[in-house]
Amino acid sequence: MAASSAGAWALIALALLPSPPSSSSAAIPGGFPAALTLERAFPPAHSSVGLGRLRDRDRARHRGMLRAFDGVVDFPVGGNSDPSLLGLYYARIQLGTPPREFYVQIDTGSDLLWVSCSSCNGCPRTNALNMPLHVFDPGSSSSASVISCSDERCSPGVQTLDSVCPAQSNLCSYSLAYADGSRASGYYVTDLLTFDVIEGSTAVNSSAAVMFGCSTSQTGDLQESDKTIDGIFGLGQQETSVVSQLALLGVAPRAFSHCLRGDGDGGGTLVLGEILDPNVVYTPLVPSQPYYNLNLQSISLNGQPLSIDPSVFATFSDRGTIVDTGTTLAYVVEEAYDTLINAIANSVSQTARMLMNKGNCCFLTTSNVVDTFPQVSFDFEGGASMILSPQEYLVQQYSFDGATFWCMGFTKAQGQARTILGDIVLRNKIVVYDLAGQRLGWTNYDCSLSVNVSTTTTNGKDQGAYFHAGQISRGSGSDRVAPFEFIQWGLRVSLITVSLLGSIIRLC
Repeated sequence: MAASSAGAWALIALALLPSPPSSSSAAIPGGFPAALTLERAFPPAHSSVGLGRLRDRDRARHRGMLRAFDGVVDFPVGGNSDPSLLGLYYARIQLGTPPREFYVQIDTGSDLLWVSCSSCNGCPRTNALNMPLHVFDPGSSSSASVISCSDERCSPGVQTLDSVCPAQSNLCSYSLAYADGSRASGYYVTDLLTFDVIEGSTAVNSSAAVMFGCSTSQTGDLQESDKTIDGIFGLGQQETSVVSQLALLGVAPRAFSHCLRGDGDGGGTLVLGEILDPNVVYTPLVPSQPYYNLNLQSISLNGQPLSIDPSVFATFSDRGTIVDTGTTLAYVVEEAYDTLINAIANSVSQTARMLMNKGNCCFLTTSNVVDTFPQVSFDFEGGASMILSPQEYLVQQYSFDGATFWCMGFTKAQGQARTILGDIVLRNKIVVYDLAGQRLGWTNYDCSLSVNVSTTTTNGKDQGAYFHAGQISRGSGSDRVAPFEFIQWGLRVSLITVSLLGSIIRLC
């Protein structure tokens, strides 16, 4: 459904609620949340998955890097953001007429929304998270429209090499290839994205027509049951992203924000719009880049810059620093990684014992890490620093005999030249992606608290709507998030103690 009037914006909010969801409710004056569920899938708490497995998933991913409304649209969210568990954030969306539910991973490192198609060859029908998987059938939706090669909307995809027009058909098609041989391909369709809009305390169904991919073939890691759901929800800044499409329709501002809880209860907020906080600091996006590239200038410990050549962070070709919610850990280029790990290890050499755990740099300590480990900050253009407390770059593995075993959430970016800031450093922060202003901002924040969101338009006029995330929740029925029965993974931990610090760091 197209916008019915110009100049008014939708503020699309995904409120990440602890699982199971609350049955309480509250009204939002002048706003209207819509129910599109974002969750984080994971094994149960304390059923740890090795950091090596998280690295494998991240590295497989890196190979592929690849009606107008005037209020608030609420997407309730459940789940947990503990990075020591094999998990991912996903949204529950509804597509087609009648609407059907799909679970799609949210991803700031790609642009296209795509789901598995009914004719898909190799698309999994089950996964290790014990979630129901679904396929999209254009023939079963009365509002679906297949995009032909002659359609003007096919041009941007062709120009960015995301789509092709096979000689044997007239379908505007896409093919996403991965360096490890994995591939997802299919064709573009247009259909209704349906969500519930809350006006006061009343939920009203609403929808907007969006272009997305219908995947007919998946190979490689995309077939593996522990790494797949119904599709991918790309939140990139290119024309094919839902963010860009809704902004072009006048449905939403060209901005979105998230605040991911890092504690055991999980949850948080994701909105199409800007979360307001006076402490948000901004840095410019590097122009003409396919990802959310930032100009990283230095890395500091307790406010003191490390001796790292700034040129190793420069953006050109496939180098640079990007923000990516689809990556679990943080990856630092090789030229800076050893210096960072050495500096941290030296600062805690009297209170923590450095160990190796399956290729991970870890520490065994009886002390409180907040009191002994340094703050790490990534310092960006314009004076904006992303300051990380020890809990935001260390992953707690287990405790025994009064000691706690922590592993680094930083890992060496082997085989690639990008520094990638994943979920582990993005949690416990408001992060604002201001695409219209070409800047990205953040501030430390308790993401269990409410947030204010402005519906300011590009002409600077504020629509006056603010959203307090988490105040609206669903009762019984289809809007209520049902917890999945997760499968527990075990982890055998083997420790290799190395007496010489230099040897440990070389192993890391």
